[in-house]
Amino acid sequence: MHKVDIPQWVLDRVMEARGKLHTFDDLNPRTTALLVVDMQNAFLMDNVAHSLSTAARGIVPNINRIAATLRSTGGLVVWIKNVDTLESHTSWSVYRKLLTPARRAKRTEAMREGAVGHELWSELDVRGSDLILKKERFSAFIQGSSDLEQQLRSRGIDTVVVTGTDTGVCCESTARDAMMRNFKTIMVSDGNASKTDAEHNAALTAFYRNFGDVMSTDELIGYIHKNSAAEAASAPDKALSRV
Repeated sequence: MHKVDIPQWVLDRVMEARGKLHTFDDLNPRTTALLVVDMQNAFLMDNVAHSLSTAARGIVPNINRIAATLRSTGGLVVWIKNVDTLESHTSWSVYRKLLTPARRAKRTEAMREGAVGHELWSELDVRGSDLILKKERFSAFIQGSSDLEQQLRSRGIDTVVVTGTDTGVCCESTARDAMMRNFKTIMVSDGNASKTDAEHNAALTAFYRNFGDVMSTDELIGYIHKNSAAEAASAPDKALSRV
């Protein structure tokens, strides 16, 4: 797992702009979705991955903990799988130009639907009540990538928690676009993974400064339990007020 290091000047800037370090500490678990991005064999499995991130294996327990906590408090868990399609070879040809022919071929084989690489990592705790979606771009929210936004809106979701790999690519792209689509957005500092500590921390720092909140797994779970308990305690009073 990465050594998280967000500079003090970033924390100071967040405090100056927002008045507290965690803007979304009041999240409502029942209108919150955990987005698990690209935790697939194509990134985690030796001899299958086209872009191996060994650090991503270390965040699996934290992702499972967050998923279990949100399910138990009425939230939604979404597993997002990156897929390589023939259509995207044309509509997203610019990205393919950035790769060598060998790298393009390896990516296509690892991430085509039906391939071992396209499958979710076996140690993830996926349940039948969860939502599984495919995306065709780095960001799950960008036009033409997936129907994630419609799925969340239809369920009344207003807050998203982003985990997965790679921190500064698909995770940060998805998180930034979530905020731009007006979702309250949290990235989990020990629930995302990159190839190096430097890349991981650079992505969290850039996101935290202007786009949303960054919390650890323990912090997030603490807020979920606290807010769920507070809502449960206030339920009788709300019922009486309607009488």
